[in-house]
Amino acid sequence: MARPGRRRDKLRWSKLYTFSCVRPAVLLDTENPPSLQGPGFSRVVYCNQPRVHRKKPFRYPSNYISTTKYNIITFLPKALFEQFRRVANIYFLLAAILSLTPVAPFSAVSMIAPLCFVVGLSMAKEALEDWRRFVQDMKVNSRKVSIHKGGGKFAYKPWQTIRVGDIVKVEKDQFFPADLLLMSSSYDDGICYVETMNLDGETNLKVKRCLEATLPLDDNTAFQDFSAIIRCEDPNPNLYSFVGNFEYDQQVFALDPSQILLRDSKLRNTSYVFGVAIFTGHDSKVMQNATSSPSKRSRIEKKMDQIIYILFTLLVLISLISSIGFAVKTKYGMPEWWYLQPLRTTNLFDPSQPALSGIFHLVTALILYGYLLPISLYVSIELVKVLQAMFINQDIQMYDEETGKPAQARTSNLNEELGQVDTILSDKTGTLTCNQMDFLKCSIAGVSYGIGSSEVEIAAAKQMASEISGAHERVSSSQNPWENNAFRTSEIELESGITCKIDKVRKSAVKGFIFEDNRLMEGNWSKEASADVILLFFRILALCHTAIPEANEETGSFNYESESPDEGAFLVAAREFGFEFCKRTQSSVFVRERHSSSHPIEREFKVLNILEFNSKRKRMSVIVRDESDQILLLCKGADSIIFDKLSKNGRIYEEETCKHLCEYGEAGLRTLALAYRKLEESEYSAWNTEFLKVKTTIGPERDALLENMADLMERDLILVGATAVEDKLQKGVAQCIDKLAQAGLKIWVLTGDKMETAINIGFACSLLRQGMKQICISTTTADPLAQDAKKVAKENISLQITNASQMIKLEKDPHAAFALIIDGKTLSYALEEDMRYAFLNLAVDCASVICCRVSPKQKAMVTRLVKEGTGKTTLAIGDGANDVGMIQEADIGVGISGVEGMQAVMASDFSIAQFRFLERLLVVHGHWCYKRIAQMICYFFYKNIAFGLTLFYFEAYTGFSGQSVYDDWYMLLFNVILTSLPVISLGVFEQDVSSEVCLQFPALYQQGPKNLFFDWYRILGWMANGIYSSLAIFFLSINIFYNQAFRAGGQTADMAAVGTTMFTCIIWAVNIQIALTMSHFTWIQHLFVWGSVATWYLFLLGYGITSPLYSRNAYKILIEALAPAPIYWVSTFLVTAACNMPYLAHISYQRSVNPLDHHVIQEIKYYGKDVEDRHMWTRERSKARQETKIGFSARVDAKIRQLKGKLQKKYSSMGVLQSA
Repeated sequence: MARPGRRRDKLRWSKLYTFSCVRPAVLLDTENPPSLQGPGFSRVVYCNQPRVHRKKPFRYPSNYISTTKYNIITFLPKALFEQFRRVANIYFLLAAILSLTPVAPFSAVSMIAPLCFVVGLSMAKEALEDWRRFVQDMKVNSRKVSIHKGGGKFAYKPWQTIRVGDIVKVEKDQFFPADLLLMSSSYDDGICYVETMNLDGETNLKVKRCLEATLPLDDNTAFQDFSAIIRCEDPNPNLYSFVGNFEYDQQVFALDPSQILLRDSKLRNTSYVFGVAIFTGHDSKVMQNATSSPSKRSRIEKKMDQIIYILFTLLVLISLISSIGFAVKTKYGMPEWWYLQPLRTTNLFDPSQPALSGIFHLVTALILYGYLLPISLYVSIELVKVLQAMFINQDIQMYDEETGKPAQARTSNLNEELGQVDTILSDKTGTLTCNQMDFLKCSIAGVSYGIGSSEVEIAAAKQMASEISGAHERVSSSQNPWENNAFRTSEIELESGITCKIDKVRKSAVKGFIFEDNRLMEGNWSKEASADVILLFFRILALCHTAIPEANEETGSFNYESESPDEGAFLVAAREFGFEFCKRTQSSVFVRERHSSSHPIEREFKVLNILEFNSKRKRMSVIVRDESDQILLLCKGADSIIFDKLSKNGRIYEEETCKHLCEYGEAGLRTLALAYRKLEESEYSAWNTEFLKVKTTIGPERDALLENMADLMERDLILVGATAVEDKLQKGVAQCIDKLAQAGLKIWVLTGDKMETAINIGFACSLLRQGMKQICISTTTADPLAQDAKKVAKENISLQITNASQMIKLEKDPHAAFALIIDGKTLSYALEEDMRYAFLNLAVDCASVICCRVSPKQKAMVTRLVKEGTGKTTLAIGDGANDVGMIQEADIGVGISGVEGMQAVMASDFSIAQFRFLERLLVVHGHWCYKRIAQMICYFFYKNIAFGLTLFYFEAYTGFSGQSVYDDWYMLLFNVILTSLPVISLGVFEQDVSSEVCLQFPALYQQGPKNLFFDWYRILGWMANGIYSSLAIFFLSINIFYNQAFRAGGQTADMAAVGTTMFTCIIWAVNIQIALTMSHFTWIQHLFVWGSVATWYLFLLGYGITSPLYSRNAYKILIEALAPAPIYWVSTFLVTAACNMPYLAHISYQRSVNPLDHHVIQEIKYYGKDVEDRHMWTRERSKARQETKIGFSARVDAKIRQLKGKLQKKYSSMGVLQSA
C-alpha cells in the first residue's frame, strides 16, 4: 500500500530499462566488501551526522561558494598588481617617487595626483564589477532548502549551511543545493525526474532511481534514527561517473551515477526527494568544473605595452643624449659662463664633477620628457571604453522584447577584442536551439508525404527566383532556359512532386507539428494503397518511446515528458494522425486510435522490453504484445543502422526511402528510419530468458553482453518508412551564423548532448550540410581491464587524426567541405599533451567542428587549446552553469541571459538575451570599437611624440640645460584639456561606415582579425608622422623667428613668443590631423575639435591678462605681442600645412590607387551610387562575403548548384528530344 503523499502510478523502470542508467542495486558480501580505499577513493560520509565531518581527519568544506575575483584581504594587493601590470603605470610610479627629489622639474603633487587618480579610478571599476559577482553569489548561498535538524524534523535553512552528511529534502522545481545521494522520492518505485540543463545543456529529463534498501525512508520521521556510511570517490569534475559503496543495515550496496543528484540540476515532475549531501560547496562536481575568474587583457592593450617599451627606450635614449650633452657643457662650457657663478655651484651642475651632474640631469630629463608616455592615455581609454559600453547597453537593436533584457557590457576592458574574434565556441542547448522539434515530412511504403518546405528549401527557392529574375533582366537571348517566365513565379519546383511556395508564411496551429498533406490527415490515410503499412508506421510513432503522458486540463489532450525532443514531436504527430498515446502503466502502453471519423478506440499494448537508445547503438526498440497476442519488435534509428539490419524481404521500399532521406537531409531535416519485426512466442521466450540472465550480470562486460543480446533480436527487420523533423533553432540563429561565417569567423559547437542530436543541430543551423564530408573521431571498444587499453585507444585515435588530415590535404574539389565530430571520451585522449596539437591542426582545417558529450571542464580545455594553439582571439558563448568554464577561459566570454539561472551571465564579459544578437555585437560594435581604439591609440602616440620631441630639440639648442620652451601651464593643459576631447570623440563616435553597411558588408569585419589598423606598419607610420611633425614644428618655427623682426617696432621674438607660437602650431596641427582621420562627423566632433583650438586662444587670452606674478613671461602675450604680428598667423598656417600635407598625400594616394574596402563603400555612399546604381551596389555586396563552406548561404549555394545541374540535364534532354 502506498504511503501518503506517494504517486499512484507505480512505474518500476528497473523492469523496463535495459542499460546502465538504472542498473539494479546489488547486495554485496558483507564479510568481504570491495575496497574503495587508496588515492581517489578516500571519502567517507557518515549519513545524518554532519558534525563529524567538521573535525579532523575530514574537515570537508561547507556549502558556501564564491566566484569572486577578490576578497577584502586580497583586493588591495591583487588590484594594485593588476594596475601595475601596465608598463606605463610603473614608469609613472617611478616618476612620482623621483618627483619628491630636488632634481624634479615639476612639483611632486603634479606627478602623484594624476597617478593616484588613474589607478584609483581603475581599481574602483574592478571593485564594482567584483561586487556584482559577490551579490550574485550571496543570492545563491541564501537560497532556502529543507534540512533535517534532528528528531525527524526538517527546517528551511540557507544553502550555505549544508554540511556533508546532512539529510536534505528537495521539492519539485527546486535546484539541488549540493551533490546528493538519492534516498527516496514521492514515487513508490523511488524514481525521480531530473533536468540537467545547467550541467550538460540537455533539456530532456533524466530518470534517477534510489536503492531499494532506502525506499522505506519516504517521510520526515523515517530519518529520526537513520544512520549509514558512504565510502566513495574523492571530489572530481567528471559529471558522468560515480563509484561508491553504501553501508546500511549491516549490508553493503554498490552505488553508480543513477543514484546521484548533482548540484544545479533541477527536480522535475516529482513532488519531493530525500537525499544525503556527499559533496558540498567547491567539492561538488559543477564547482569542480568551474575555473577561477581570470584577469583578461585585450590584445591591443598588450601590444600597447610593447609600444610603451619602444617609447620608453626612445625616452631613455634622448635622456642619455641630454645628460651626456649636459655633462660635456658643464665640464667645458660652464667655467666660462661667469653669469652662472661656476664657483658657487651644487652637485646638480658642478664643473669639477661633470659625471655626477650628468647623472642628476638624467633623472631630470627622464621626468621632463615623460610627455612621450602620457598618463592621460590610460584615463582616456578607460573613459572611452566606458562610453562604448554604454552605447552597447543602450543599443535598441539588441534589446529582447520578450524577456525585456538588453545587451550588457559587464566589463569594458575588452570592447576592442569584439572586433578581432577569429573563432567562436558555442554551447548548443539554450544557446543555438530552443529545443522545439516540428514534424514536417515522412516517407511511408516508398511514398513521400508532406508538402511543406523547410527553411533551407525556402531560402534556396527565394535565391533561385532572384537569380532567374536577374538573368531575365540582363540577358536578351531567348535560348537561355533561365529566362523562361514559367520560372519567374512564386513557386519553384525543387524536386519532383515537391513545390516550394516561397511567399508563404508557415504557421503551426499545433506546437511540434507543421505537417501538411491531406492524404494522411483526418483518417484519409485509410484510403491509400498501403494503408496497412501506414497503420504500422503510426503505431511505431505512438509506441516506440519512453515518454510519460501528463493530462493537460486546459486543452483536454496530453503533454509528453520525453527523454529527447524528437520523441515529443513523434508523439504529437501520432496524436494528430489519430493515434494518441494516453497512458502508461508498469507493463502496458495505451493508445487511442481514431480511424476516419469513427469514435476513438483505446488499445492496450503490453510492453515486454525496452532496448533503449544510446550514441553507440543509434537506435531504440520496444518489444510489445498487441491485443491479438502477436509479439512485435518496433524499431527506430539512424538509417545507416536500420538498413544494415533489414531482411531480404524487408527491403521493398529501401530504394525510394533512401531517395526521400537524401532529399530530407538536403532540406536540413533530422531523419530517422522506422522498421519492425514479428516474433514467434518460442523465439521471444528463449531470447528473454538469456536476456534476463545478462541483465543481472555484474561486471564491466555487462553493457557489451546486453548490446549483443539486443543485436540478436534487432535483425531481419522490415522497413516501414522514415520521419523528417525540423529542429527549431532560436529566432535568427541560422541567419546569425550565416552572417558570422560571411564575416570570416570559425564556429565550433561544444555540447554535452548526444552525438546524433549535436549532428542534427549542426544540420539545422547549417554548420553541417548534405555533401559535407564528416570526420567522426571515436574510440574503439577495448577491454577496459586490459593494462594497455589506454595505449591502444590513444594509438587508434592518433591514427584516425593522421588519416583525416591526410585526406583533407589530398582533396582537390574546391567545393569540398569537412566537418570534424568528436565525443567527450575521445576528446579526453585528444587533449593530452602528445596529441592535442595534431587534433587542433585537423580541427582548424575543417569547416566546422562539433564536440559532443563534453563536460564543462573539457569545454574550458578545448577553449584554452584553441586560444593558445592558434594564438588568435576566441569567443565563448553559453547560457548555463556548464558553460562558465569556457566563458572564463576564452578571450571574450558572452553569456546568454536565458531562463535557467544567471551563472553564465555572471561569469561573462558581455551578456545578450539571444544568440542572434551576437551578429550585431561583433559585426557592428566589435568592428567599430576595434577601429576606434586602434586609431585613438595611434593618434595619442602621434600627438605626444610630436609635442614631446620639441622639448628635446629646444634643450639641445639651449646647451642641454633642462629648460622648457613652454610655460608650465601649457604643458599641464596639453593632454588634459586642449587635445583630450577630440581624441575621446574619435574613440566614442567614429564610424567608418554605418551599422547597416556593416551588416550588408560582413567582410569588413576581417579588418579586425587581420589587425589592419594596429599592426606595426600602421603604428610605426604614426610614430614617423609624429617625429616628422615635431621636426617641422620646431625647425620651421625657429627659423622663421630666428633672425628677423617680430613686431612692427623691430623687436625680435623672445623665448615666450617662440614657445607660444610653437605651441599654437602644435594645437592646430594635431587637431587638423584628427579631423582628417575622422570619417564620421556630428556636431559633437566639430564642437570638440574646433572647440579645443578656440579653448587654446581663450586660455591664452585669459592667462595673459592675469597678474604677472602668475602669468610671468606670458603677460598679455596674445593681445600685445602675437595677435598684432602677421608673422605669428602666417607661421601658424605654414607650419600646420607642412605637418599635415604628407598625411593628406598618403590617404589621397591610398584611396586612389589601393583603397581599402571601407574606402570604396564610403565613396559609393557619398556619391549616392547605392541608390542610383542598384546593380553595382548588389555586386559590391556579393563581393563582401568571405568565402565560406558553412552557414545558410553556403548551404543555399550547394542547393542551387544541385538544382542548376538538374535543370541543365532537363533542358539538355529536352534539346535531344526536339532534335529527334
